Formats: sequence, C-alpha cells, structure tokens
Amino acid sequence: MTRPRRRRPAVSYTHLDVYKRQALYRPFARNLSLLLSRPVHCYNRRGRAGSAQQPDGYSLATEISDLAAVMRATGSEDVVAHSYGGFVALQAARGIPFRRLVTYDAAVSLSGNLGRRWRPELEQAMTAGQLDHAWALLVHGLETAGPVSHLPLGALRMLSILSARTSLGAEMRELLPTAVREMRAVLDTDARPDDFVGVSTPTLMLSGGWSPGYFADMGRQLAAAVPAIEFGVVPGQLHEGPIRPGKRLAIRMARFLDGTDGRLRR
Repeated sequence: MTRPRRRRPAVSYTHLDVYKRQALYRPFARNLSLLLSRPVHCYNRRGRAGSAQQPDGYSLATEISDLAAVMRATGSEDVVAHSYGGFVALQAARGIPFRRLVTYDAAVSLSGNLGRRWRPELEQAMTAGQLDHAWALLVHGLETAGPVSHLPLGALRMLSILSARTSLGAEMRELLPTAVREMRAVLDTDARPDDFVGVSTPTLMLSGGWSPGYFADMGRQLAAAVPAIEFGVVPGQLHEGPIRPGKRLAIRMARFLDGTDGRLRR
C-alpha cells in the first residue's frame, strides 16, 4: 500500500516597504512556489492596498502580530522576507518558532548603523508636506535605488516630481508616511548582534551583490554572532531583486528552504 504523502507546509512572504501592491511580488512568489512545490502566501502589510492602516501606536509588535496571524491562517511554517519585512521576521524569530527563515537585504539596525543614515529633516519635510524633498532624502540616505541614490538632492527631487506622473511613482509617494513610520520602528528597535543569540530557527540572510554594502555588513555580523544564522551574497542582484526578472534569487532561497543548500560562504 502506498503511504499518503505528507502535506508540505506553506511559506509566508513579507516584502519591501516602499511599494503599495504585493502584485509586484507575485511573479517571484510564483517562481518560489513552483520550485518548492508548495504554496507561498504574499500579503500586503499595513497601509497597503487591501490592508488596514497603521494604527495609533504602530510599532514592531504590530507587524509581528500580523505575521503570526498570517502564518496561522495559511498554515505556514517557513518565512521569506525582504528589507523591512526581513527586519520584522528576524525580530519575530526571537519569539516565534519558524521552521526555516530566509531574508534578503534585511533592514536591521545594529549598534546604530542605520541611525547614521537617517536624515532627521526627512520627518520635518513630511510634516511640511514636502514629499519630493522627503523622497529625495530617503533615497539618498538609504541608497536603496541603485546608482540613482548617489545623484544630488536637487536631481532626486526632480526625479520624484517626474516619477509622480507614473502609477508606481504616485503610489510610492502616497506610501511615504507609512514607510517613514516603519523606518522609525527600525531605529527604535536598534540592537546588538548578541541580542539575537536566542534565535534557533535555521536562518539564511542573503544580500544582493549590487545592494548597499551595509546590508551585507549586517548579515555578516549576525552570522558571526548567532549559530543558527548563515549569510550569503547573491551576485548581480540589486536591493529590489525580488521584483526583477530572473530566478537566481528564488532558486537560492528554495534550496535553503528545502534543506538542499550547502553551507554558505560568509
């Protein structure tokens, strides 16, 4: 008699902070699902299409509670997370027993490293309604837009004005207040690498070869301090790698989630 196959656990995918539609991530989630032969659930975080707004008193705890609720509802045991989503997932792993976790360019603040990139005038610009200036400060400080990030602030402001005429650019501007509150949550949860030593979930932290170098620095620090964490670089990938064409990143993640990836270089 053939033994019935055990139903394989689903994967929850929590994504980047400056895009409003999880539809941008569906091709990546679909590729990952096909590689794993199991469902991958990509959900919109607070303040994005179809989701509730960030509540008063919004904090990291809000996001961890939401992630736990999604995992319960979908039967997910593994988590894949990008950028701010990676920050949420790593912090959640300190108290929630995931089966496996993969992050890409996780936005974790270690020993004040991201605080040095945060421009206080950004929040002032937001309060004054100067969205183009706020967007320029955000991109210039975090350097997550590739070579564009290194343009002068004046050029970035002009780029913001021009991009606002596109649907994606308009959505990014609309999401700025949400993204600023999320970044504030990251800064308010500044930690040291040894704060994560209690994480027992097998975790792979990845960074793009063309991503800002501080993401790789954070990954290496955490991998050196936490036995459960490994770190690897995916060559040729920008910070927005999961919404770019290609399967290299999805293949790397799928191998780890299936336990078929060897030990990674640090």
